[in-house]
Amino acid sequence: MDTYTILRHFADSWFLLLMFGFFLAAVGFAFRPGARKIHDDVASIPLRNDDFPAGKGD
Repeated sequence: MDTYTILRHFADSWFLLLMFGFFLAAVGFAFRPGARKIHDDVASIPLRNDDFPAGKGD
């Protein structure tokens, strides 16, 4: 077997499972129970400090 065939077989089978596992881990990390406070804090960043228009306080 040449290198291309071996890598193609690996990409078709095991790498697909590896990427799916990474996707599940990323989704699980984002929706873990303790992350709500962090996500709420990050979501409010654009709304902070609107006492003055952008560029006026520099």
